[in-house]
Amino acid sequence: MTLPATLHALHGISGEPAAASDRACVTSLSVTNFRNIAKAEIALPPDGIAVVGDNGHGKTNLLEAISYLELLRSMRGARDRDVIAFGCDTFHIAAHVEGVRARRVSIGADRLGTKRIQLDGADQPRMADALGAVPSVCFSPSDVTLIAAGPSERRRYLDIVLALTEPAYLAALRLYRAALSRRNAALRMGRLDRAAVRAWEPALATNGATLVNTRRAWAAAFRDRFTALVAAVGESEPMTLEYRSAFSDAADPEVALTAALDASREQDVNRGVTQTGPHRDDLSIALGTHDLRTTGSAGQHRTAAIALRLLEAETFRVRTRTQPLVLLDDPFAELDRGRAARVLELVDAVTMNGVGQIVLCVPRADEIPAEFTRLERWRVRSGVFARDLGRASS
Repeated sequence: MTLPATLHALHGISGEPAAASDRACVTSLSVTNFRNIAKAEIALPPDGIAVVGDNGHGKTNLLEAISYLELLRSMRGARDRDVIAFGCDTFHIAAHVEGVRARRVSIGADRLGTKRIQLDGADQPRMADALGAVPSVCFSPSDVTLIAAGPSERRRYLDIVLALTEPAYLAALRLYRAALSRRNAALRMGRLDRAAVRAWEPALATNGATLVNTRRAWAAAFRDRFTALVAAVGESEPMTLEYRSAFSDAADPEVALTAALDASREQDVNRGVTQTGPHRDDLSIALGTHDLRTTGSAGQHRTAAIALRLLEAETFRVRTRTQPLVLLDDPFAELDRGRAARVLELVDAVTMNGVGQIVLCVPRADEIPAEFTRLERWRVRSGVFARDLGRASS
């Protein structure tokens, strides 16, 4: 498939371009005591910035801080107390933003686990109300774990994408996880409390059905897009994406889940854990007829991971009509020159031909692609960020 044909596949479900009506744009960012960043104040132009600095000096930490404004937690899975700078008791991240529901987003946390989130100066007692306040998609070499790791990584990917773009999914996910935790606690009590085990099964079935229905609808909508994207990056053998669940083919997942929980109850009691449900699902990726995770090369894993991130950005545009920030963490590492060039064109398409805001981080200035030389240049050393006055944006 040619690149123009593949870019055509990035159009919306109706076949028309999935143009975003709003564009998330951070105009200023303040980061305090976050990992090795003691204090950073960065004004971002509409196009974005390119940050240059040696590895280990804070580039990824900056992207993690921006991503925190969306996820309300570390994109790398770290606990809040572990991202607080050494010797400090709290961290704080704040941003002025355009094109989204809140103009100012502020988040702080301390080592005791207390977190304060504000939108336009108003405290948000429920994290769910602030989730996705600053939408972003981050591309990183570490994304290869989406392919190489077990099903939990791909479920997490699905949960994040769908929770940020489907309010009903977020609500069902929270209720499902709560019911699952309580049923598992009851199971650990064994035969002493069978009624408590059964009590949580209706909530698991009802909310689990919402998870199954939303996941399989997403996979059906974006399956062909994934295959086209992988081909556009340069993979000659076709890759396919499939949602795998014991309930993916069920006409009524709620009925099927209810029956499965009832049938597995005795075995669950013996093992002390709920063994059936969407918490065991997978987003399977195949190379031809083989599981990519076990048979693909490192380059093929990287290509598939990039395609998943491109789908994440496209999901935002199609389902929320918002153009997310694009965060690029040394995105072309481990890619040959041809694939890197094709990824660049695809990223440009995802950002609506340069309309979206980009934060690019690379170790050396000569690794900034020609397409991104328009970005204002910043440098980082030991967590200190400074604008490169010798390379003002053109």
